[in-house]
Amino acid sequence: MAKCKTDCIERPLSLAFEKLGCVVGRHPCVFLLLSLYVAAALGAGFVFLQEREANDIEDQFTPVNGPAKLERAIVVENFPQSEEFSELRLASEGTYASLIITGLQGENILTEAAFNDIIELDRQVKSITRGNTFENLCVKTKGRCISNAILDIINYNATEIVSSNITYPMNDDMFLGTTIGGVKLDSSELTSARAVRLFYFLDEKKTKETRYWLDGFLKLLSNSTEQKSVHVSFFTSISRQNEFENNSDSIIPLFSVTYVLAITISVLSCLRLDCVRTKVWVAALGVLSAGMAVLASFGLLLFCGMPFAMTVQTAPFLILGVGVDDMFIMISCWQKTEVDKDVEVRLADTYKEAGVSITITTLTDVLAFYVGLATPFRSVQSFCLYTSTALLFCYIFNITFFGACLALNGRREKGNRHWLTCMKVPEATGDGRGCCVGGAYDEDTHKEFEMPMDSFFKNYYGPFLTRVWVKALVCLIYAGYLAVSIYGCFQIQEGLDVKNLAEDGSYVGSYYDKEDEFFSAFGPNVMLVIKDEDFQYWNLTARKSLDLCLENFQNLTMAHSGITPVSWLSAYMQFGLNASFDLYNEMQFKSRLTAFLTQFGFSQDVNFTNNQIHASRMFIQTANIRTSIDEKNMLNAFRETAEKCGKLQTPIDLIVYHPAFIYFDQFAVIISNTIQNLVVATCAMLVISLLLIPNPLCSLWVTFSIASVIVGVAGFMALWDVSLDAVSMIILVICIGFSVDFSAHISYAFVSSEKSSANEKAMDAINKLGYPIVQGAVSTIAGVVVLAAAKSYIFRTFFKIMFLVILFGAVHGIVFIPVFLSFLGTCSNSHEKNKENLPEHSDTSERRVKAIVIQNEWSFDPDCY
Repeated sequence: MAKCKTDCIERPLSLAFEKLGCVVGRHPCVFLLLSLYVAAALGAGFVFLQEREANDIEDQFTPVNGPAKLERAIVVENFPQSEEFSELRLASEGTYASLIITGLQGENILTEAAFNDIIELDRQVKSITRGNTFENLCVKTKGRCISNAILDIINYNATEIVSSNITYPMNDDMFLGTTIGGVKLDSSELTSARAVRLFYFLDEKKTKETRYWLDGFLKLLSNSTEQKSVHVSFFTSISRQNEFENNSDSIIPLFSVTYVLAITISVLSCLRLDCVRTKVWVAALGVLSAGMAVLASFGLLLFCGMPFAMTVQTAPFLILGVGVDDMFIMISCWQKTEVDKDVEVRLADTYKEAGVSITITTLTDVLAFYVGLATPFRSVQSFCLYTSTALLFCYIFNITFFGACLALNGRREKGNRHWLTCMKVPEATGDGRGCCVGGAYDEDTHKEFEMPMDSFFKNYYGPFLTRVWVKALVCLIYAGYLAVSIYGCFQIQEGLDVKNLAEDGSYVGSYYDKEDEFFSAFGPNVMLVIKDEDFQYWNLTARKSLDLCLENFQNLTMAHSGITPVSWLSAYMQFGLNASFDLYNEMQFKSRLTAFLTQFGFSQDVNFTNNQIHASRMFIQTANIRTSIDEKNMLNAFRETAEKCGKLQTPIDLIVYHPAFIYFDQFAVIISNTIQNLVVATCAMLVISLLLIPNPLCSLWVTFSIASVIVGVAGFMALWDVSLDAVSMIILVICIGFSVDFSAHISYAFVSSEKSSANEKAMDAINKLGYPIVQGAVSTIAGVVVLAAAKSYIFRTFFKIMFLVILFGAVHGIVFIPVFLSFLGTCSNSHEKNKENLPEHSDTSERRVKAIVIQNEWSFDPDCY
């Protein structure tokens, strides 16, 4: 049944490709010019590139429908921004500039000399007039610009820093945890500190003017010389986005290096000393074909209005490697055709053998990318859409443009013309080679001579790998590989650190490093929003449930036990107790609420309209949120506690929110989505391999290989300091498509081999596929290797994981899988009957008959070896 299904799929495809090859061979110029025209026409879509760029960090690198975005919408709806500014109550990060000032040698910063420099810095910042003055752009409270607490404490007099008694983290109701860092305390009194942070918040409504002012701030700090006694790190609310967008500038020079490298490797791989049979121009044009695929596919999607995320900029490197890989398959199949046939016949044979192979590899790779479209990250969706479309165009241009190039090159070879001058040269006799003669071929087979690497795999590597002691060593190495991989999987860190979106050496990275070093003792001040319009705040039973809920939040390990939650209700109840108001009475509770909220500064915490409390909020300070794991645990703990509050005697419909949760949401989906994508893609690849390989057991070996490569890549990427985030998730899905390329072909070659013993089948498979696997691996790695030199974490991560994918995939293909298959005679099928019924003949036509008979029993090997 499996054999029938395979034949039903493979045989019509082979015949269709054979006919296409014949047509392309007869009219190569038509296909060549048509391909160039299509690429140029669609490439015109690049005029829309700037318009289609989608580089907003929140939009691209956070879950599309993340819970925090829904929670933010609730906060914005119920608590609109007030004219009286409060950093604590911001629904977004706000618009601001910030300085972190430290001692030059990491010494105590609470000195008169240091604060003289700090006060001078503050004066310079407030003197910036680009766009407008700070006084006109700053956010205000009671008509005055918001100032920095530490400077208010010393009244902008540096001498007072030594004599002032400052308590920490609360000093007269002022929270200093985000202002002073690296502290030493005597009881709660501040004795020394290593860092001071200043904030300058601006009015978000004045977007254009604040943008100019922030640019002026960056220019001032970038050009300023080092202060006498302090070191300054700086940052603005637009810095992260600016630096992220500048990443693309660092990648552009690498494109030219990549294509030169790819052409060089392709030419060297296809180079022969025979001046007629060498494939120099064909190899170079194969690289051009991949470039045309990128031009046409990207242009088409830009025409269609598809967003162009920064992650897409890594796609051309990948497409180049894949396209060159398919080129090697077609060249190899061409070289196995008989040189004395007509060009269109040779190309038809090439297409018949290679067409199904590159169709299968394209199908598996494209399918892997289409699975990635289901992820909730727009950066992943954009990358997968552009890359899958580019792979389809790469496939189309390989069977049109590159096929035409092969045909034209075949005509040159048919005329025995020199590869460079196209002048006729004398025909070589035997295996004679030289610059003045060419066109040598094997007179027994009428085919081109084998490449030296093919001989290496046939005569040396295959026999070596099938020795008993070598197979035992391979099993031992695999056990070590698996052990290290599994260990690494337990070391994976989740989430994309936003500082990694900036280039290496950026001022953004320096600021984040200082922030992590000195200001990680305190985490976000989390907002608890009661959004139940029917909640009776005056009801004793309801209040007890609310108190129990707040107590559960305060008992969390990441909640700071020493800082009382900011609660309008607690303050109101105390106010009522002091004034002898009966706040358990609904009428009195509501009648005095507005005056209280205005008088005590809580008016932004209660949505009280039409004599009804629609929503209210309170705040709990967190502590010791230092790593991404801490962030994930905090987010989960707060949301789980909020759910428990909804199950109390009087249910409380409550959400938790902080602007940072928008980015923390990736922790909630990254692992589940990665696993989901991997499982779906692996199952799809299993189905494809069952269609490709008419032996269920060997199809399971393919699936095993995919799983093994995934575990290896995931484990080693963790040991290589790569986190599981939106970027690495892309490549892990790609991992499946590439690993199936190697494992499916080697397994199929083993199954379809005519040899009798398992060892001979393994050697035969290695002989047929060893060099193509190496060529494909080298060409793909060459396509991405220059990204190792990129200054951006995103591009380096892409290189690291792609390198692991291709390395482990190739090693599985030419080392592990052949050895494992050699242990299983059940994976082979009985071809001896065919051999008995097919007498040996030296005549070429008889050999072809034999090949056809065997092909009818088993579909030919997808790489036509």
